Formats: sequence, structure tokens, C-alpha cells
Amino acid sequence: MISRIYRFHGYSALLPVYRRGTTVRGSLLNLKFAPRKAGQSYRAAVVVSKKVHKSAVVRNRIRRRVFEIIRAEQANLPAADIVVTIFSDQVASLPAAQLQEQVRGLLAKINSTTPDATTGNHGIVNTKRN
Repeated sequence: MISRIYRFHGYSALLPVYRRGTTVRGSLLNLKFAPRKAGQSYRAAVVVSKKVHKSAVVRNRIRRRVFEIIRAEQANLPAADIVVTIFSDQVASLPAAQLQEQVRGLLAKINSTTPDATTGNHGIVNTKRN
């Protein structure tokens, strides 16, 4: 589990990320992120709804697995608010190596799309529709 300082506190803390964040989608999960001010660390949340699995035990196991992958990658994470949303029940039975590959792939896309500290330019253009 990641440290408390790297987690969101309350649903209202996630609203700015949902409103102004950029989405990177994988086959089993998606990742929404919004850059933070320079000098701040990342914050992460993992959202697993009841649509994925009815059992709280299984949902929490999925959440813990993803948080552990994020914790292992925290040295490579930019200063951003990150929300990982799981939308497939296959994540519960996915082997650790494959889940790690999926999450690391999405986190790598974040690193390539966050603004450069020196120029402030993004790696991609936001294609969000209004």
C-alpha cells in the first residue's frame, strides 16, 4: 500500500481530476491524470466499482494489487494526480506479471504526456471533447 501522503482523501478530492484530467485507456483499466504544481508529489487512487465484482473482498484485493504496482513505480512517477479505474473483472484473476505490464504501460504513457518541467509543453494534444 502506498503511504497516506500519496493518496486522495474523500471523493471531492477526485473531482478536479475527473473534470480536467486526461485519460489513457488500456484493455482492462483506464488511467486519468492531471498534472500538479512543480515540487509536489504524485497522488493516486484506485476505483473499483460494484459492477466489476459484487464482493468487497475481491474489489479490495484488486485495489491492493494495483496500489502495490504504483508503489513500486513511485520513483518514476511525475507530479500528477492519478486515478486508476478498473472496469473488468478479469483483473482479479490476472497473473501478477500481466497486471504489472498493463499498469506500467499506462504509467509510462503518463510520463510521456506530462508537461516538460523546462518548457511546459505537453507530449500530446488533449483530444477531450466538450
